[in-house]
Amino acid sequence: MKLLKSFLPITVLLLSTQVLSAQFKLPTLPYATNALEPAIDKQTMEIHHGKHHAAYVNNLNAALKGASAEGKSLADLLAQVSKYPAVIRNNAGGHFNHSLFWLVMAPKPKPVSPAFLKEINGAFGTMDKFKAAFADSAAKRFGSGWAWLIVQNGKLKITTTGNQDNPLMDVVAEKGKPILALDVWEHAYYLKYQNKRPDYISAWWTVVNWAEVERRFNEVKK
Repeated sequence: MKLLKSFLPITVLLLSTQVLSAQFKLPTLPYATNALEPAIDKQTMEIHHGKHHAAYVNNLNAALKGASAEGKSLADLLAQVSKYPAVIRNNAGGHFNHSLFWLVMAPKPKPVSPAFLKEINGAFGTMDKFKAAFADSAAKRFGSGWAWLIVQNGKLKITTTGNQDNPLMDVVAEKGKPILALDVWEHAYYLKYQNKRPDYISAWWTVVNWAEVERRFNEVKK
């Protein structure tokens, strides 16, 4: 027992050093795990953020340890992801995608501003037409993946990617700056909606954080 106690502080110190030295960290949710109910349930949020996203962060850190890509920013990894193994592509994408996903949702979000609504209407005709087109793309994304609203050459565009790819990667056909993301992997909705992905998409609109989407749009347009 005395021997165990003598090693305990060293063990704790080593573990703390490993945590502090990790290149990427799991971001804290900007709201409680039950804050998006009824659109997204508490259990799904806990598993999605605390298990799935955490796994992408841990796996990415492990893959980068001692690799040529160690120390590179997430943006640099995504921009040149074709140079790296699939484990980096999948987990860097998973980390970026989820980090954005949490931020573009909010409890009781404010309505779309007149200024951003004008941008949506200019690109898609009306907000209803935009939502219909986005929802259709998300629903028809085969298997696991994401639906995106991106800024491409100064214009708003809807696109989708498979798995954990995103429009910042050099391996995707439709590149652009993502300002809105929807996760359509089954783990994002299956506990509540089972195989009814369209129902999940419909409910998700009630928690879209339009203020954050517009902020990102304005930042890209500068």
